[in-house]
Amino acid sequence: MAVVFTLAACSNTRYLQSNQSLYTSSKVVVKGDILNSEKQDIRSSLSSKSLMTQQPNKKLLNSRIKVWLYNQKYNEKKSNWFWNLVLSKRNLEEPVVYDSTKAKESVDRMTSYLHNQGFFYATVQYSEKTKRRKTSVTYEVNTGRNFVIDKITYAIPDSAILRLVKANEKLSLIQKGMAFKSATLGSERERLTRLIKDAGYYKFNRDAIEYSVDTLNKALFRNSLNPFEGLVNIFNENKGRDKLTMDVEIRIKNPEDSTSSWQPHHIGKIYVYPDFSLNGNPADSSLKKDDRKYINIRYHQEILRPKILSRSILLRPGETYSLQQYNNTVNKLYDLGIWQFVTLQYKEPKDSVNTLDAYLFLTPRRKQELGVSFEVSNSSDYTLGSGITLNYRHINLNKTATQLGMSINTGIELVKQETGWTLQSKQFGGEVSLTWPRFALPFHIKQSNRSNAKTRLTLGANYLSRIEKFDVTSFNASYGYDWNETLYKRWIVRPITINYVGVSLNPTFRDSVVNTNPYLKRSFEPALIGGESVSFIYSNQDLLHPRHYSYFRVNVEESGGWLSGINSLVNGISGKNTNLETATGVNISNFVKLEADYRHYWKLGIHSGLATRAYAGVGIPYSYSQVLPYVRQFTSGGPNSIRAWRLRTLGPGSFKDSSATAQAFPDQTGDMKLEGNIEYRFDLLRMFGGSINLKGATFLDMGNIWMIRKDPSRPGSEFQLSQLYHDLAMGTGAGLRLDFSYFLVRLDWGIPLKVPYFTGNKNGWYLSEWDLKSSRWRRENIIWNIAIGYPF
Repeated sequence: MAVVFTLAACSNTRYLQSNQSLYTSSKVVVKGDILNSEKQDIRSSLSSKSLMTQQPNKKLLNSRIKVWLYNQKYNEKKSNWFWNLVLSKRNLEEPVVYDSTKAKESVDRMTSYLHNQGFFYATVQYSEKTKRRKTSVTYEVNTGRNFVIDKITYAIPDSAILRLVKANEKLSLIQKGMAFKSATLGSERERLTRLIKDAGYYKFNRDAIEYSVDTLNKALFRNSLNPFEGLVNIFNENKGRDKLTMDVEIRIKNPEDSTSSWQPHHIGKIYVYPDFSLNGNPADSSLKKDDRKYINIRYHQEILRPKILSRSILLRPGETYSLQQYNNTVNKLYDLGIWQFVTLQYKEPKDSVNTLDAYLFLTPRRKQELGVSFEVSNSSDYTLGSGITLNYRHINLNKTATQLGMSINTGIELVKQETGWTLQSKQFGGEVSLTWPRFALPFHIKQSNRSNAKTRLTLGANYLSRIEKFDVTSFNASYGYDWNETLYKRWIVRPITINYVGVSLNPTFRDSVVNTNPYLKRSFEPALIGGESVSFIYSNQDLLHPRHYSYFRVNVEESGGWLSGINSLVNGISGKNTNLETATGVNISNFVKLEADYRHYWKLGIHSGLATRAYAGVGIPYSYSQVLPYVRQFTSGGPNSIRAWRLRTLGPGSFKDSSATAQAFPDQTGDMKLEGNIEYRFDLLRMFGGSINLKGATFLDMGNIWMIRKDPSRPGSEFQLSQLYHDLAMGTGAGLRLDFSYFLVRLDWGIPLKVPYFTGNKNGWYLSEWDLKSSRWRRENIIWNIAIGYPF
């Protein structure tokens, strides 16, 4: 691969004609009386393909490898099994020959764009530099100052629409004192259109909204490509002023084909076709009819009970037409999960004025789904894990949209030692869940149309065996609710969760490891975890946030509160002769656990992006519990954490377990965890006609786990704010990803930068210990991980 990049870097101009040069780079320099952040945004916008009409060939590792591959195929005529694999069309890029006419066109487009942003005195010039048949272009931009909106007025002859617009004026995207931008006025037009249509004006057209500037009585934005044509004089009048201002008038015309005003529409009849095929006919005479109070059902087979179907359709006869209600109804029906396609159409009946009949065409999905998934993970070059999961789902039990889910999973972990591969652990388990499409409560809860409430009941069991160490058997059950508060906010509330954890220790492991460590001994005690949990999730990944978006999750879990109450009640009823703990022989775990996970993603271009994550978690035992249950403790390291350490080998704090047991059984846990990650992701090659994409990444991970209380058997493990910087572990590395569209295989190499337990530097920096030439050092310090999916 290194040879290929070297050859590609030599010359890509060999096959050009004598009067041609390769377009290698472009640069936009922005000057003007504006903020640096604004200059950066303008620079990014002007560099887009829509404005800079000719884009140079892109580089990969300082080489135009795709241009070189293009020349290998079409000029060198390379053709054999290897070249046919590499030289797929998606991996090739034709050399961009510099064209000065396109540079001039780019100047015109950039100038027009700046005018649309309110920079009416902006100038754009370009200069070119050619050396060794390679041309670079610099665009010099001077924005000047942009106009500021001074006064906003309305010219709306329809009094009802005027009242509607004025009532929602606070939500206007155009405000006094803000910089003038054509995009803002365009967005305000869309907002007003949605507002008016949502108020019942079904036939309202966005073209009825126009703008005029200053005292000119001339409509703007009829031609969205050149909305400022003929307005130069009015802007020249502002020259010399300290503050360039303009007045904006918003005009909403009455219908052009009528002397009357816009008329609101109301919902008439509602026709529902719950089993409509893609090539179905609404007028099919064989359709059965079931006319209900609110809806008229036309069907061949009953897919959903009429009562539930009616409740899921948010439209009602006589109500005012609403664009938002249209969207809410479609989303509500999709969220039931039983229809593949949902289409809502409105038609005006001939015998009624300003009335709309609604037609819902619903195409069902398959009722049952069966799936299988495989997972392969590796935390070093001598540990291999694999697992398989079988899933079954029925999406419409008893025609009530109730979903039944079942899964069975099993997995093993192998360790490669000098004597060969050894089984380290085995695990298997299963889960059954029921999901109802509503709040299952004895009383009514008012909810928004977007809430999409669900009630979930889950039962599960799991068995984990660490060979010659311990066996853990757990049973769990939970009951709770999921709903969307808004488009971006989601809640998961589990008022009842219960988890039994039984532990069986190997006698040798118990005597030599567990009993010598009071913390481990308490951790491996059987536990009864019963309580409640609340999760809040915010995610704004959608079409409105194409360049960057955020994800935030906070989870609070409490255990022991209501179980301790039941325990005291049983104890009182029995006259203090028995209680839950004595009857089951298991102690109730009392703790509070809090977790927060924040992620932000930036799209840096078409083929690259930046992903970041910050995580914090803490578990606090209370009452008679002194430690968290083993299954609720925090761990660090591994393919989804700090990748320069193997799973469960990092921490807590500056402690390092170098015993022989730890080498074969790494299992460090803690009460607290802090972690941060930064990962730069980029595309490399498309293979097999684009069905598989090879992607790359570089990353930086940092963090650790700690104990809240001092553990004498693990010195340095407790959290101290003064030692935070010293205790933070840092690792870096690179990775490859094979993206199969429906799943992704990830291979990461991690190497430590800062080691909490390293004593060669007071702050733990490990760079001085790097010895990449030594195979032994690489084997002991470079950790590679195989996993499925992204780490975050």
